[in-house]
Amino acid sequence: MNVRRSAAALAAATVVLGAAVPAVAATPSPAPSTARPAGLYGTSDPTYDGVWRQSLALLAQHTVGVTPADGAVTWLAGQQCANGAFAAFRADPAKPCDAKVMTDTNSTAAAVQALAALGGHRAAAEKAVGWLKSVQNADGGWGYSAGGASDANSTSVVAGALAAAGEQPARVRKAGKSPLDAFGKLSLPCGGDGGGAFAYQPDKKGALAANADATAAGVLGALGEGFAATAGKTSAAPVCGGTPGALTAADLARNGAAHLARAVAATGHLTSALPGAEDQPDYGNTADAVVALAAQGAAEQAKKPLAWLQENASAWAKQSGPAAYAQLVFAAHATGADPRAFGGTDLVAQLNATGPAPQATAPAGDAGKNTDTDTDKKSNSDSGYSVWVIVGVFLVAGIGIGFLISARGRKRQP
Repeated sequence: MNVRRSAAALAAATVVLGAAVPAVAATPSPAPSTARPAGLYGTSDPTYDGVWRQSLALLAQHTVGVTPADGAVTWLAGQQCANGAFAAFRADPAKPCDAKVMTDTNSTAAAVQALAALGGHRAAAEKAVGWLKSVQNADGGWGYSAGGASDANSTSVVAGALAAAGEQPARVRKAGKSPLDAFGKLSLPCGGDGGGAFAYQPDKKGALAANADATAAGVLGALGEGFAATAGKTSAAPVCGGTPGALTAADLARNGAAHLARAVAATGHLTSALPGAEDQPDYGNTADAVVALAAQGAAEQAKKPLAWLQENASAWAKQSGPAAYAQLVFAAHATGADPRAFGGTDLVAQLNATGPAPQATAPAGDAGKNTDTDTDKKSNSDSGYSVWVIVGVFLVAGIGIGFLISARGRKRQP
């Protein structure tokens, strides 16, 4: 579930390896903003991930029964442009969006998932979904920016947004193609090197390379699940017959989950590396892998990486901020673990402390429920969709600009 794409600066990539952050397109980056707006979660510069981290934080709170502060929800809703899209951050929401405002699918889809869950923002969510549909590519997928080449992570977070808003992703088509068609083209045939995995994007020659981040995203996208996925039924064996393009959404998800299970079997975590740096544990993508495995029904395979996160991820989350805490909350939620006692850490309290105090916090054990009567309930599609970054990693705004995704999809994976 990493963030998405190409050009932007990651919010703490060295510190936050794998933290969910929206991908960015390879376009000129705006000058960093230093002011921290009221209502926003996290203390770092929001220029490149403000909407992303806010969306994940609010959705994670809702998932564990916390009612976010009105000001926090108002801040997120106020970031929307008149055409329905969201940018990574708008320093002056009162100023109309123009050609200089770089809207993107990841920020928009993340905001939809949060606003749809919180309720009371049906019109805003529908307008955002309308914009997402308008920028769907002819292959059925989405890139980070409108018109950009489709990638597994962006297509996944949009599929999750569509489902959260009551759409059936498999029926959202462009030129006769749906997100499932895009996922099929990005899936490696099982049985070969990296078999069953998803690639972020094809390389310049059209070849696919297994990418753990994209695979976690692809599994959730194929299932039609959003960030706050729930445990699925018992996982079935991989389907190795035929070509990926001919497989069903359920087949693609099973194959991707099998690849993830193999990737975490030895150490309990995924590994990531930045150019010139030694390989090191990838906390964020490991959390995403746990969610994907659980959503697919591979509960047994999710136990080892979950235990590894419980033992090792607290310091990472503290350094990385609200999006990282949200990823761990989603991992706990998907597996039935207690986010208030996650390896000795109360993830809920820690997340709440990164922003304005919530209106209310449900007792431990209570899960957030969508009580918005103004928002349609999710409906399952006939091809296995129901509701899921994205995200490739951004470089920290003090460490350098230059998105790892396109970086995201190009990270070296085990």
